[in-house]
Amino acid sequence: MTADLRTAPIAPGRIPLIGHALPLLTDRLAYVQRLRTYGPIVQLVIGPKKTITVINSFELLQEILTRKSDHFNKGLLFEKLKIFGGDPLPVAEGKPHLKRRRLMQPALHREHVKGYIETMRATAQPSVSAWHDQEILHVCNEMQLMAQGVVMAALFSSNPERGPAQTILDSVDTVFKAALTHAMVPIPALERLPTRGNRRARTANTVLHKTIAGIIADHRAGPDTYDDLVSLLMTVQDETGENLSDEEITAEITALLAAGSETTAVTLAWLFHEIARNPELERRLHEEVDTVLTGNELTAEHIPQLTFTRRLIDETLRLHNPAWILTRRTTTPVQLGQFNLPAGTDVMWSPYAMHRDPDLYPDPLRFDPDRWLPERPQPPRGAFIPFGVGKRMCIGDQFSLMETTVITTLIASHWRLKPVPGTTTRPVPEITVHPSTLDMIAEPRKHATAKATT
Repeated sequence: MTADLRTAPIAPGRIPLIGHALPLLTDRLAYVQRLRTYGPIVQLVIGPKKTITVINSFELLQEILTRKSDHFNKGLLFEKLKIFGGDPLPVAEGKPHLKRRRLMQPALHREHVKGYIETMRATAQPSVSAWHDQEILHVCNEMQLMAQGVVMAALFSSNPERGPAQTILDSVDTVFKAALTHAMVPIPALERLPTRGNRRARTANTVLHKTIAGIIADHRAGPDTYDDLVSLLMTVQDETGENLSDEEITAEITALLAAGSETTAVTLAWLFHEIARNPELERRLHEEVDTVLTGNELTAEHIPQLTFTRRLIDETLRLHNPAWILTRRTTTPVQLGQFNLPAGTDVMWSPYAMHRDPDLYPDPLRFDPDRWLPERPQPPRGAFIPFGVGKRMCIGDQFSLMETTVITTLIASHWRLKPVPGTTTRPVPEITVHPSTLDMIAEPRKHATAKATT
């Protein structure tokens, strides 16, 4: 005899008319962490009627993302990301998603990504070389420009100058913020109003589309000149046997550009923030980089030897996971554990909160890269998912890890990044959890440079 299925309870603190909207708008990170204390599943009420079901159990989340994934679509947040235009891979559903994922997967496979290392290094090198001793760097912006440049160079064979690159970066940021606002306040009528935010988002989207249109035009003018992801997309046929239109290719490239640069840049910014606060970790990173590279340029052969660097990256992805919320929506009634979710249920979970759960990670707020040593106890399977899991797992996970490794090693080979005295950095949950301000002082590693040249 099976137990009766239950409806998920409503979280405490509901306020008439606005529900739980206030803490989601004003204290997001603390609130999604507090929600984990209310049980494996809990409901939030947004406004007078809208409800969202929050999944706190990593076991139930695994069901959603793997065994029962066919009962869900991408949900509210990804629906709003269609503001970029079209129906690209990150938001596509069903057969179109499966077909494009299979097509694009080889270009982003682990072995293929190794071939991008030289391009990644060569693209980021000019930015790192342009820094000056004691220069105050806006680290988030610097990392975003480098990550964006790497994505454009490796996957699109494009390498814009710093000015145009900054314009692209600002446009992506504007569109991302608009998507999050629409997801947090899901009232379609507000999205159509000629507000300042909506106008800025439309202008930013136009800038992005013009940039990508230029890349496509260059590829069409010289089809034998390029061998990259854009070339691949130009050969794709949709489910009717037709080639993708320029609008569809533009949507795919824009989505890859946005997703591929934002999360990597945020991870890099937090990593250098953490090692600047812990001189011993910084020393170990510099020691590993100097020992492995011995003054030479980074190559694919060096990557497996950078084990401490990888642990730094994994710990940054745990403590500072870029995703504070992700969403799905049920397309059919679903049973999760002892709970029943009707069709049309909006589902949300927080990788950020899960990765800081003391029931899953000892001393969870401590930045400890050695927790990933194989001899140390590891979190349960499914409790560490920086790139998701299942058929909707981020297709660019290997690209992002390699890009983060290359840029971290490149910077650590030549520079120390020191905090500006008197500044405070706090996490800001927008489309990703990024540092509020992160100004750091560039200091050349003179001793490491001298050692490498002797």
